[in-house]
Amino acid sequence: MYKLKDFAQDISVAIKDAQSSPFDRFVGLEHYDSGEPVITRYTDKSLLSSSVKEFRKNDILIARRNVYLKRAGIAFFDGLTSGDSIVLRIYDDCESRTGISKQDAIRIIPFILNSNVFWAYANKHADGMNSKRISKEMLYNYEFDLPPLAEQKVLADKLWAAYRLKESYKKLLAATEEMVKSQFIEMFTDKGYPLTMIKSFADVSTGGTPSKAHPEYWNGDKPWVSAEDMKSKYVYDTCEKVTEAGYATCKIIPVDTLMYVCRGSIGVMAINKIECATNQSICRATCHNNVCNVEFLYHALMYQRDNIKKKGTGTSFKSLNQTTFSELEIELPPYDEQMKFVTIAEQADKSGSVLQYMIAC
Repeated sequence: MYKLKDFAQDISVAIKDAQSSPFDRFVGLEHYDSGEPVITRYTDKSLLSSSVKEFRKNDILIARRNVYLKRAGIAFFDGLTSGDSIVLRIYDDCESRTGISKQDAIRIIPFILNSNVFWAYANKHADGMNSKRISKEMLYNYEFDLPPLAEQKVLADKLWAAYRLKESYKKLLAATEEMVKSQFIEMFTDKGYPLTMIKSFADVSTGGTPSKAHPEYWNGDKPWVSAEDMKSKYVYDTCEKVTEAGYATCKIIPVDTLMYVCRGSIGVMAINKIECATNQSICRATCHNNVCNVEFLYHALMYQRDNIKKKGTGTSFKSLNQTTFSELEIELPPYDEQMKFVTIAEQADKSGSVLQYMIAC
């Protein structure tokens, strides 16, 4: 059995003034991808004003907070990171310590730290209750077994091959999404179509949450959707259910209604594929028949998401009210032109679904 401290040590090089660092890339907690062994996302340091940590190429970064998110990955570049990241560096003399070379350890340790076994251990031994935190001591004492060196090399080869294949699927998915966006721009941007408010072609409403004091409104057969349930383009079902009758602010919306998050994560969208209710953070637009297609509306709003976010009011918690949402404008072409685009988008969705399935495998 090995312990993680046999392979790596925590490196904490504090940089008080990020702008003085020769490194420009910054990895914040938002740049980790849950369950991914490699850090691929970052931003520049231009907006940094607080103290940060330095890391070097081939260091492993671990998000200290919110263990359930399973965030750890190796960085193949130099950079800066948040004080809420733990920076692990494989020993230069790893081979004399463990019998495993530094290069081999670099290839295998990121996958060990992304295993379900490790995260179960981390969750069990993390500090805190609501926002569990990983300690360095807990990390150091994590025990794991490894097969003989020859088998390790074969295993590492297979793991990295699988990772590269998954990354290629992600690139294909991104290319598919970019193709759809380009097609939308080509067909509809600057074509002279009239700017039209959503309320002119759709029935707009806002959801609500039935009071727990009225149990008769719960345990029904209609899904109740919150922003957290809108992880993909289509929503089919959720955990909690409400009844169809009675509660005014929990009005059931028909299939193929656009659901748009207007509080907090402004711009998150989904289309329901089953009658449902939503909470109060979501505005709903049910398009009028043969005037605006919901798939077309989805894409029209997606491609102006950044501009819509600027309309949010509030300080730390931005929101759009129902009136502001209903008065958002899109360029509205004739219905038959919309449907030409929808046909293209639906074919791309089918390809994207296959790629997403392969990525998830």
